[in-house]
Amino acid sequence: MKKNEKFADFKSGFVAIVGAPNAGKSTLLNRLLGEKISITSRKPQTTRNRILGVVHRPFSQLVFIDTPGVHRAKDELNVRIVDAALLAMGDVDVILILIDVANSDTDSENYIVKKLKKQKRPVILALNKIDLVKKPVLLEIIDNWSKKYTFETIVPISAKHGDQIDKLLGTMEALLPQGPPFFPEDTLTDLPERFIAAEMIREKVFRLTGQEVPYSTAVTVDSFSEKKGGGLVEINATIHIERDSQKGIIIGKKGSKLKKIGEDSRKEIERMLGTKVFLKLFVRVQKNWSKDTKAIRRFGY
Repeated sequence: MKKNEKFADFKSGFVAIVGAPNAGKSTLLNRLLGEKISITSRKPQTTRNRILGVVHRPFSQLVFIDTPGVHRAKDELNVRIVDAALLAMGDVDVILILIDVANSDTDSENYIVKKLKKQKRPVILALNKIDLVKKPVLLEIIDNWSKKYTFETIVPISAKHGDQIDKLLGTMEALLPQGPPFFPEDTLTDLPERFIAAEMIREKVFRLTGQEVPYSTAVTVDSFSEKKGGGLVEINATIHIERDSQKGIIIGKKGSKLKKIGEDSRKEIERMLGTKVFLKLFVRVQKNWSKDTKAIRRFGY
């Protein structure tokens, strides 16, 4: 059988997951994949890069782009982050807008709708966190959104609990163009393991430190090597922050905070790699890196 005959009834395409900060985009991507590749936290703007994840279905392949939260950015780092999200909308077959029904960010959501009006791609609206609102409230939200934009469909979901995820997948699949898969069947993401490891470390900084510190943090993996004979991966990574006072917060009393960040990161990286990990963390002050264009580029943003 020729390759084009094998995929005669197959569909494949790219879907951008777009929404305001903290709408649950990364949680949704991880739910769709059944694996964690995109980091999450309760703090907004956790995701800074476009994260690609591949979902394989019997007659389709959906390639998802998890984008950073869209908002009216002002500083250099956040302007670049939002630009990455908006660019993703122009490179896909379907746009999936995610809205947090329990904690609406009206300003950011209206900004997204304004940007949508320049697009000619099919748009699906997913109303997330339906487990946190009562049905009459949800029905009112659906009615309000149906008046704002002509969506292909509106699907209420819970990314955290998996409610209506199969329905959402089926709706997106129906809108994909016909064509062969873009990635082999065993591909989950195109991201290198060292990138995901750095993101997992950054996630723990977000989760274990106060409001101020995470947004001044970048993580670089300085070395990532598998020891001969396998069974152990050695990783050296640096947590970059902007001020000396933040260094003390990251390290903690007698190194307790840094130790906890390291322990939690190591366990998560071990789950991803399926092997033992020796992780060594360093902390470095780089003054005002988030306002330095060269530093932002060097850290991959």
